[in-house]
Amino acid sequence: MSLSKINPKNTEAWKMLIKKREEIAGIQIIDLFDSSKNRIKKFSIEFDKMFLDFSKNIINDETFELLLKLCEDCELKKNIKSLFNGEKINETENRSVLHTALRDFNLNSEIGKELLLDRQKIEKFTNDILSGKTRGSTNKKITDIVNIGIGGSDLGPNMVVESLKFYKTDLNCHFVSNVDGDHLKEVLKLVDPETTVFIIVSKTFTTQETLTNAKKIKEFLISRSIEDISKHFIGVTSNIKSAVKFGLDKNNIFKMYDFVGGRFSVWGSVGLSVSLAVGYENFEKFLKGANKMDEHFKVSNFEKNIPVCLALISIWYNNFMNCETEAVLPYSEYLKFLPHYLQQMFMESNGKCIDRLSEKVDYQTGTIVWGGTGTNSQHAFFQLLHQGTKLIPCDFIGFKSSLHGNHDSHDKLMSNFVAQTQALMVGGSMGDSPFRKFKGNNPSNTILFDKVSPESLGMILSMYEHKVFVQGVILNIFSFDQWGVELGKSLATKLLTEIKSKNILNHDPSTKNLLEKLISK
Repeated sequence: MSLSKINPKNTEAWKMLIKKREEIAGIQIIDLFDSSKNRIKKFSIEFDKMFLDFSKNIINDETFELLLKLCEDCELKKNIKSLFNGEKINETENRSVLHTALRDFNLNSEIGKELLLDRQKIEKFTNDILSGKTRGSTNKKITDIVNIGIGGSDLGPNMVVESLKFYKTDLNCHFVSNVDGDHLKEVLKLVDPETTVFIIVSKTFTTQETLTNAKKIKEFLISRSIEDISKHFIGVTSNIKSAVKFGLDKNNIFKMYDFVGGRFSVWGSVGLSVSLAVGYENFEKFLKGANKMDEHFKVSNFEKNIPVCLALISIWYNNFMNCETEAVLPYSEYLKFLPHYLQQMFMESNGKCIDRLSEKVDYQTGTIVWGGTGTNSQHAFFQLLHQGTKLIPCDFIGFKSSLHGNHDSHDKLMSNFVAQTQALMVGGSMGDSPFRKFKGNNPSNTILFDKVSPESLGMILSMYEHKVFVQGVILNIFSFDQWGVELGKSLATKLLTEIKSKNILNHDPSTKNLLEKLISK
C-alpha cells in the first residue's frame, strides 16, 4: 500500500486554516494565555523524561483543532501504519522505509533476525577493538578510528560522537567527508597508521568523495610500510564485492540496506564509529531512546503526540504565516553539530516541488533549518530573532543537569535558556529609544530533558525524523528520495573528465569561463 495522495489545499481543514490565519494575525501570544486558562496543559506534553512546551506559539484552541483535522483529512494515521509495516512508501525508488527497524528490539521477522545479527557483529567488533583482542598489522592496540563517508554516512555518526563525548571510550574518533585533500592530510597528521582503523562507509562503494579519500588513505598506509592493509580497513556497504576488491577482509564488512536512506542510517552499521567511540552499551541505549520515541509516535493520540504537534506547528508557520525558516537552538555545546545534521534531515527530505500525484505544488514544502548552540548564538544571530523583520519559529532544547556537575555555570546557561524564550514572546523595552524596544510575539517550542545522554539524544533524533515524515505526508510529497542531490553529482563526473583532459566542451558561457580558468592554473 502506498502513501495517500491528497492535495492538502483541497482539504476542508486547509481552507479553514486560511481563514483562521486572518483572524489570528493580530493576536499577541501573551494574550492567548489569558483567553485560555488551560493553555499550558493543553499545549505541552510530558513523555518519559522529556517535556515539550509549545504554548508560546501563535495558535489558539481553534487553530490547533484545525491542524489536527488536517491530519485526519490527509489520512496521517493510515500512513503511519504504512511506514511501520514496511510498505514501499518510497515510491520513486520502489523501497520500504525501515530505519525504525534498526532500533527495534522486538522484531521477529526475517529482517529483524538479520538486523539482530548485525547488532551482535557491531557489539563483538567494538568489544574486540576496545579490549585489544583485535589489533593492527603490527600487533599494536588500536588507538584511533577514522570514519570515511559523506552525507548521512558522516553527518549522523559525527554529530552523535560529538554529542556523546562525555561517554567516550579510550579511542580517538576522527571524520573525513569532504573530497578536500587538505582536510584529509590534516587528519592523517593526527594518527599513527599502525594503530588506526579506517571505516569506509558507502552504500554503493562508488561514492566519489568517499572512494577518493579511501584510495588516498590506502596509498598512505602502503607508503608507511603497512603490509596487511586489511587489518586497518573496515567496510560499511551493500557492495561487498567491490569492498573485497578494494582490499577489505570479507569478515570486516558490515551491511547496509536499500530500505534505509543515508540520512536515517546512523542507527545501523553506519553507527559503528559511534559504538566504538562510546562503547556498545551506550550505543544500544541510544537505539533504545529512539525506539521509545518510535512507540510514542506510533500509539499516542495526535493532540499529545510530540512529532505530530511539532510538524503541525511547522506547517502552520510555513504555509499560513509566511515563515520560510526555523531555528534549532540546543543549549549544550555537546550538541553543536545537531543543527547541521538536521539541515540534511529536513532539507534533503522535504525540499521537493513535485507532489505524490506528479504535479507541481503551489504551496510551501520544506523549511530552511538552521541554528547554533546557546549561549554562543545569543551573541550572534539572536539580534535578528529579537529585532529583525522576519518571523522565525525556534526550537529551544535544554537539559536540567550538567554532566560534569558545574552547577553555577549550568544555572547561568539555563537562566539564559528560559530568558530567551520569554524575551522572544513578551518583548519589552530597555529605554525610551526605539532602538531599545522589542516587539516580542516571536514563537518558540521548549524541549527539556534531564541530561545529555545516549537515550535522550536518541529520542531527539527520532522525534525530528518523525516530524519530517508527518510534514511529508500532509504536504503530499515523497520525503525519502533525494534526486536533486544526484543531478550535481552527474554533472561533476562529466566536468571532471574535461578538467583532467583540458578539453572543454560546449557549455553555457559562465560554466565554460570557469572551466577555462581552472585548467589554466
